Amino acid sequence: MEILQDPVMQQFIKGEQQRQKFQATVQQLTEECFDYCVTSPGNKLGSSAEQCIKNCVDRFIDTTNFVANRVQRSAMSSTTSSGFD
Repeated sequence: MEILQDPVMQQFIKGEQQRQKFQATVQQLTEECFDYCVTSPGNKLGSSAEQCIKNCVDRFIDTTNFVANRVQRSAMSSTTSSGFD
């Protein structure tokens, strides 16, 4: 159990968990946008499907950033108002 208490190992594990979370998010994004934008798969994506996927990805990123910033601001304001600074 000593190895799990090693700060370097903890940092490595945290990094791997973040990497896995990122990969899961990319997979989810790929599935959602593809299913939404590609109505009839073929040998090549049409320009409208490409634009739809780009817009879908952009909106997903915008929304994710908005929510993350909102949660961070909320956490910071609750910490500050609680007197935990």
